[in-house]
Amino acid sequence: MGKRGPLRLSLPAGYFGIVLGTIGCGFSWRYASTIWPVLPPEIGNSLIIFAISIWFLLACAFLWRLYHFPHSVVAEIEHPLMSSYVSLFPATTMLVAIGITPWFHSLAVGMFILGATAQLNYAAWQSAGLWRGKHPNEATTPGLYLPTVANNFISAMACGALGYHDLGLLFLGAGILSWLSLEPAILHRMRSAGEMPSATRISLGIQLAPALVACSAWLSVNGGHADVFAKLLFGYGLLQLIFMIRLLPWYLEAPFTASFWSFSFGLSALATTALHLGHSSHDGILSALAIPLFVFSNLLIALLLLRTLVLLFQGQLLVRQDMRKTI
Repeated sequence: MGKRGPLRLSLPAGYFGIVLGTIGCGFSWRYASTIWPVLPPEIGNSLIIFAISIWFLLACAFLWRLYHFPHSVVAEIEHPLMSSYVSLFPATTMLVAIGITPWFHSLAVGMFILGATAQLNYAAWQSAGLWRGKHPNEATTPGLYLPTVANNFISAMACGALGYHDLGLLFLGAGILSWLSLEPAILHRMRSAGEMPSATRISLGIQLAPALVACSAWLSVNGGHADVFAKLLFGYGLLQLIFMIRLLPWYLEAPFTASFWSFSFGLSALATTALHLGHSSHDGILSALAIPLFVFSNLLIALLLLRTLVLLFQGQLLVRQDMRKTI
């Protein structure tokens, strides 16, 4: 018989999804304070700092696990479902770069370079590797958007924040065409290849994000102009929101876990883009929708945070497991 190593905290890369929604919510409040002077900028900045703190702890845990238990990281990277979520590490690194740009520009540039380089290399390894035809059909979920769609959109957003607009357009193009190429396969899987198990179906929350994050990325690189293209992307994002609401009872059949944060990045992008488009329109439907969607998105992210804190205090968020191989 083998013997087991010591128990260690299990912090899969998917936990970086908590950072996505939290820092995205901070960005929406940071923007809100620029159009509504009554709102203090400290609200958005506090949320961003809180998200950066979570990112720092998770980054330290991931790097510590990579050093001490590399086989556990390799297992995630090679897993057909979990491998996509590893790309959240460089994605959140670039979001942190956006968050600190007003305070530490040089550091932000450095973090962006590291994050963008890492995400491109990981996408080349993971996503191009799927072209060999060995990817299992049941692993075709919206998680596949993360390495090539989410990361390129976030790279474009970072370029917009740092002033690299032409480079941002390159990343935006890579993200949009990756999204359009992946969506038919993902929708076919969801429609025609059998019901996803409850543990996997929560990943469908990512389906809310591409159009809305693409809209946010476009606004970042085009100088914030609420043009026709931005409105078209926002419209498709609203359609996905309606679909998410329709399927809510199906999602809630599963017990609450940190996986529910898959909805959060789309929700935070909804809040930011709704404010951008509503502020630019001044009247009409976009102006009327801006505040309700901002409030709606923030309430749901606050609920996610509250439920996650409950899991933490109940001892169900930070689970200990044997991180070593049986020897």
